[in-house]
Amino acid sequence: MRLGRTLRHLLLPAWATRRRFTPQVLAEIEAAIAELEGAHAGEICFAIETALDLARLWRDAAPRECALDAFAQLRVWDTARNNGVLIYVLFADHDVEIVADRGVAERVSPAEWEVVSREMEAHFRGGRFAEGAVAGVRGVGRLLAAHFPHEGGDRNELPDRPSLL
Repeated sequence: MRLGRTLRHLLLPAWATRRRFTPQVLAEIEAAIAELEGAHAGEICFAIETALDLARLWRDAAPRECALDAFAQLRVWDTARNNGVLIYVLFADHDVEIVADRGVAERVSPAEWEVVSREMEAHFRGGRFAEGAVAGVRGVGRLLAAHFPHEGGDRNELPDRPSLL
């Protein structure tokens, strides 16, 4: 367990996340997801976690592990075509992870997701949280549109509203 990371997580209050991801920013993310899901047959889910609890810090849980936990918790895997994608932000670590269900992971490379994650992180470092989040949703949307074109009869299987974990 690294002391600096532990202190950062234990001392970061939830209001710090809510101050950057305001109701207006959350609404912008939700609107972008709703708009883009009309252009492809995939499902986008967005989650923000302020900090890890002591148990996960003690295990030195990596952001990717936490993203996989959130993927399961939010049931992003539970789509008919296995085409759900989670954009996960671990605020205390300034980290973005993108987790794709197996139907998407077969078609989109980890390197493509990494480009989207790094773009978001660059915006976040500059304090542009709405822009970064929407850029991430748009980047994921472009990849899904290329591999999962919109088909008639698609239904919205996951909530568009971002989750604050």
